[in-house]
Amino acid sequence: MDWHGAQFSVPIAGAIIGAVIFFFGRKIFWLSVAAIGFAAGVELAPHVAHEPSSVLQLSIALVLGFLGALLAMFLQKVAIAIVGFVAGGRLALGLAAAFFVGYEHYYWLTFVIGGILGAILLLALFDWALIFFSSVVGAYLIGRAIVLPPTGAVIMLIALTALGVIAQSAMFRRRTSV
Repeated sequence: MDWHGAQFSVPIAGAIIGAVIFFFGRKIFWLSVAAIGFAAGVELAPHVAHEPSSVLQLSIALVLGFLGALLAMFLQKVAIAIVGFVAGGRLALGLAAAFFVGYEHYYWLTFVIGGILGAILLLALFDWALIFFSSVVGAYLIGRAIVLPPTGAVIMLIALTALGVIAQSAMFRRRTSV
């Protein structure tokens, strides 16, 4: 089997999963949690192995995605808090990277503070927070498949997130008004 073509599998799989989460994250909560696990696996792989192969990166992402889906189905409140924590931490890091030069010195503090705020927000405002965070994660996964300079990546993340929130909230309002 030729694994050289697998180099594109992680970004493509991420973009496809990201698009589904981007538009339907609130409706298919378990897949949103799985996608966040997938995204965390993609981010974690380089810390597990120096220059991981595409197969290893995809395997770690799929395992964490599967664990996220299991959590979502069996331990919903715990899963909600974990998803909020991971998504909030990742968003905080993204914002810190975009706006602060030396954010690396406060990497873990930024992640933990963003994570705590994300967990609280997701638990308190579940539907709307899920719409927001699934839009962010979907936009992030879609954006990973497109190579842009850091500023362009942030602009695209913000624009796609806004589009995802608008699309999902329109579907949510339609469902609640019926």
